[in-house]
Amino acid sequence: MALQIIVGMQWGDEGKGRFVDLLSKDAQIAARYNGGDNAGHTIRINDDVYKLHLIPSGIIYPQTIGVMGNGMVINPQILINEIRELRDAGIEINPSRLKISYAAHMITPAHRALDLAREAHLGDAKIGTTGRGIGPAYADKAHRIGVRYLDMLKPDLFKEKVTHILNETNHILVNLYNSEPVDVQKIVKEYLEYASILTPYIADTSKIVSDALNEDQLVIGEGAQGAMLDIDYGTYPYNTSSSCLSTGAMTGLGIAIPKDVQVYGIAKVFQTRVGSGAFPTELFDEQALRLRGDGSQQWDEFGTTTGRPRRVGWLDLVLLREICRLNGVNALALTKMDVLSGISSFDACVGYGTTASPVSPLIVDESTAPEYQTFDGWQEDIGEVRQWQDLPEAARTYVTFIEKFVDVPVKWISVGPERNSLITR
Repeated sequence: MALQIIVGMQWGDEGKGRFVDLLSKDAQIAARYNGGDNAGHTIRINDDVYKLHLIPSGIIYPQTIGVMGNGMVINPQILINEIRELRDAGIEINPSRLKISYAAHMITPAHRALDLAREAHLGDAKIGTTGRGIGPAYADKAHRIGVRYLDMLKPDLFKEKVTHILNETNHILVNLYNSEPVDVQKIVKEYLEYASILTPYIADTSKIVSDALNEDQLVIGEGAQGAMLDIDYGTYPYNTSSSCLSTGAMTGLGIAIPKDVQVYGIAKVFQTRVGSGAFPTELFDEQALRLRGDGSQQWDEFGTTTGRPRRVGWLDLVLLREICRLNGVNALALTKMDVLSGISSFDACVGYGTTASPVSPLIVDESTAPEYQTFDGWQEDIGEVRQWQDLPEAARTYVTFIEKFVDVPVKWISVGPERNSLITR
């Protein structure tokens, strides 16, 4: 298919990066369409581990062009560091392989300071952001005072705009939150240096992606975070500041709806989230510790970006079914199946005894009472399994139940963190 969109079906951290990597082996373009360096996509290839926060995961393949779309907010310092890290790892990154949309907005240290100050001000009611300045940067975009990468092409204008946004944010930091201001002159100097490095990467990425689709090239649309963190349909206000849905790929890349498009949803066989917000199936017992790991195991549940331990719980099939509908998912990939090995039995939510709202099953809060179905577990280590028929019967029963409940076929099952630890049906 010409456009294949990868969408997280939960609250992020589902393992999207490894599926972008999987599909990008045949792709001409891997295009990220939302978010900023609050994302964390990890790819493991033998002993090599790549942790990407901004650059599309498909860039690992030498033939793939990475596109950073207009729907992103990009911290230039983080981007430059990531480029250097990939180069040090032997991945060729240059302006012919990486393109930044001229319409993408910029994150500054003032945005990060404002993000942290707002969270501190909220106290127990804090949202639990990554503190990376994502929300304030999107807010400035909506306020029409943001700095875009296009502005880097005119140094005098760029200096003026960066100075303005820093001064305006300092006013809020000092007078509203009683916080220390950022050093305007120092930051302006640094950002002018960043501009000299990044200017060659700035392009009309909308045309690049549209031309590729018109030529029937394969384009991978890489979503960040997860659909339940979407600005409109996520667990508001405990969500992110951009569109995480499959339809966000069109606006976030500046393309019309292609004739040929496939949407692949990525979901863990249990659930996790980082930060505050409703989590109806959350666990707090020994089982939670078992699913989370201790940081030393290959399935450890600690944020790639923040390092924070993730909250864990059983799979919520009610939410998953609705998120599949909302995204028009054609096929699912289930990850972390190997983590369930060794558990005698486990649950999945198949209904709500008490609902937060009669309007939509996506509206959940602390009053939402999950109703569970219990599944038999299996003791076998399935890390080396590569064929569907070789999975334990209990594992196949669970997968079959999931796809019937959400009415979407399961195409891939991940049984480990490595690139090839995968069952394809």
